Formats: sequence, structure tokens, C-alpha cells
Amino acid sequence: MNRHARHPVTSIQRQRGATLVVVLILLLLMTLLGLASLRSTVLEERMTSNLLDRSLSFQVAEAGLREAEATLIPMPVFPAAGCVNGLCARPLPTARERWAPDSGFNAWRTASVSNANTDAPRYIVEEMGEGPNWRDCDRLSPIHPLCLTPRYRVTVLSQQAGRASVTLQTIFAGR
Repeated sequence: MNRHARHPVTSIQRQRGATLVVVLILLLLMTLLGLASLRSTVLEERMTSNLLDRSLSFQVAEAGLREAEATLIPMPVFPAAGCVNGLCARPLPTARERWAPDSGFNAWRTASVSNANTDAPRYIVEEMGEGPNWRDCDRLSPIHPLCLTPRYRVTVLSQQAGRASVTLQTIFAGR
């Protein structure tokens, strides 16, 4: 007697092993897709957090900038050289910028504005000499008395507890 004749193997019994392999491959593919989407979501969350940190630091720096500009309204007295309480003499053209991160400068003045998540911003105001108020007014002969006004460079640094750091700088024209 034939062995196959006694126990015939149906086509359904032959396909059971193939179904298991196909399901395992599909499960593996779904797991990989899930991990990829999770990684993308975590990256987007980090980017959003960094954007929020920078936005908060920028807002505090801008408030510090307004406070620093307000100190110039009653025309303060600037030192002849160096810096005193955040007010600095005219910088030398060949000198390293005081506001550069690696300059070693530490005579910043601390502003009174702050946020719960950020440290109070620090600022310096540098005297930059006089500048014309309108184009070519300094070329008139004689120079008009309202042509030249003092200029100041205001630099503000805001840092959020070792995270986002924002530096803002403006040129302020005095009266």
C-alpha cells in the first residue's frame, strides 16, 4: 500500500506554514513603521521645545533691549576708557568685540526684566560717536546744527538656563 494514499495531504494543510511566515513578515513591517513614526514624533517634539525656548529668550532679550535703550534717554556719562556698570567707551577699531562669546568680557549690566524660565538678560551700551541724521547732511558747509547726533550700540544677551541663547543688537540714535 502506498503511504500517500493512506494519509492524503490536503492543500489547506500545506498552506498553514506559509500563512504564519507571511503574518510574521507583516508584523515586522508594521513594527518598523511604528518605530519610524515614533522617532519622527520625538524629533518634532524636540524641535518645538527648542523653538519655544528660543522664543521665550528672544522676548526677554527684547524687553532687556528696551530697558537698556531707556537708560540713554537722560544722556548718561560714559567712561573715557573701558566699561562702568554696562556703559562702555568707544571701542577701538582693532579690538575684539566686547559682546563676542569668546571675548572674556564680563562687565555686563543685568536688566530688571526676567521670565520664570529665563535668567535676567544682561546688556552693554557702547558709545559709537556721532552720525548724520539724514543723507549727506555732514557734507554741508557749514554743517547744520541738527545734522549730527550721538550713536550708541546696545547689545543684550539672554540665556535660558543653559539652553537657548539669544543676542540682540541695535544702534540707538540719541538726541
